Order: sequence, then C-alpha cells, then structure tokens
Amino acid sequence: MAAPRKYPDELRERVIRMAVETRRDPGTRVGAFKRIGELLGIHPETLRNWVTQVEVDAVERPGTTTSDAQRLAELERENRELRRANAMLKSASLPAW
Repeated sequence: MAAPRKYPDELRERVIRMAVETRRDPGTRVGAFKRIGELLGIHPETLRNWVTQVEVDAVERPGTTTSDAQRLAELERENRELRRANAMLKSASLPAW
C-alpha cells in the first residue's frame, strides 16, 4: 500500500506547470524552484523531483518513466510471490526422514 500524499494532485500539477513555465524564461530560470517552493510552502528539492519526473515521462530527459517503474514493481512483487511459492513446494516435496 502506498503512503498517502502530502500534497493534493491538483496542487502538484499546477505547481509543476508554474515551475516549467518559469524555467523556460532565461531571466527567471536561476533559483526558480527555490522561489516557487518558498512561495507555496513546498521544499525546492521536492519540486525539482516532480519536474524531473514529468520531463522523464515526457521523454525530454533520460530515466525510468512512471509507468515503467510501476510495471517493474509489479514484476518484482510477482517474482517474490513465485519464489516464495516455489520454496514452499520444494520444502513440501522433501521426504520426512
């Protein structure tokens, strides 16, 4: 189960849009995350991570997309379950000497 989010999705989307637009202008690019974060009470590093993930998802930056990360987590979970089931079957098939 995922942890509850500290910020609502609507706020997050609006802040990301604001940060992306602010960073497009060379005059306001430097310190944009810090200014916007202070203005809205969001840590600048959190805002930077959000924007980076949006850029990765839009294939503007290299990295693991959100959908790929979710799929990978599902496959890892399934792999753990299969290994656990396999271990139980192996132990059940051993002769009781």
